Amino acid sequence: MTRPPIICLTPTKNEAWILERFLQAASLWADHIVVADQGSSDETRNIASRFPKVILINNPEPRYCEISRQRLLISAARAVSPRSLLIALDADEFLSANFLTSQEWRQVTTLPPGTVLKFRWANIHPNLRQYWLSSDEHPWGFMDDGREHSGREIHNIRVPAPSDAPTKVLREVRVLHYQYANWARMKSKHRWYQCWERARYPNKRAVDIYRLYHHMDHIPSSKLYPLPFEWISGYVERGIDLSYFPPSRIHWWDREVLEMFARYGEYYFRKEAIWDFDWTSAALCIYGETAPTIKDPRSRFDKLMHWFLRTTQPFARSIPMKIF
Repeated sequence: MTRPPIICLTPTKNEAWILERFLQAASLWADHIVVADQGSSDETRNIASRFPKVILINNPEPRYCEISRQRLLISAARAVSPRSLLIALDADEFLSANFLTSQEWRQVTTLPPGTVLKFRWANIHPNLRQYWLSSDEHPWGFMDDGREHSGREIHNIRVPAPSDAPTKVLREVRVLHYQYANWARMKSKHRWYQCWERARYPNKRAVDIYRLYHHMDHIPSSKLYPLPFEWISGYVERGIDLSYFPPSRIHWWDREVLEMFARYGEYYFRKEAIWDFDWTSAALCIYGETAPTIKDPRSRFDKLMHWFLRTTQPFARSIPMKIF
């Protein structure tokens, strides 16, 4: 019996910083890689078009919406094969290289239709020598049986994962998450997340937004583990370099936050912890001489609360807050 193809599903927007390495790695295990690009202004599309396994499609959605982009990816995969193993990874995520020798991985294509495949994130520390594990397994694989995908517009499950579906949890193979390897880029993204949350959900508590997007700031040393060599050695042997990620100062999310400032005013975002960044300098880099001057709109109370949230982040779950 012919095994079902493995199809990687990846959304992109300005991922040139890592996309070539991601596609080199994914090409080792995927039969096809569907890349849905949402208006990249960097080299993302050119990089993707160089890989023979890539099926590059356009995501025309003008707004941020994860459920619509995942449906787009799944639909494109089903046009390739109505029955395949779908693996949904972002461009900053790599299967640990031990999949190359893992008996567990060899068995994934034998799963029955409708099975959900779960992974654990191994979040790579900025020093690139350590990692911390996510607390839960994530449903990022699905042996497709044609069912509809549903969910939320942000932080959504990436593949169909009905509650009654059979589940396979991978114990040997992890997903190496390199978001934190480029710390400045990650912080830019999380500033944008905070502003997006405030604009989309104006009644959401500032403390909840803060806690959600600052969890990485205080990882205790007891939760950090040495990065196993076997997780990267297979990539090293094939010339895929995951040892260096050059920093950059301005990112596309900074422009989008500045556009939100122009629409709502800076004061609207005074409760978000985004004011440790020099927005005026960023505006000068992006807009040149026409750049606006961005002033910190926070009151003394707002600044005090941000200091308190930052100081108490390591103990966040044990500190109830109702006033911010």
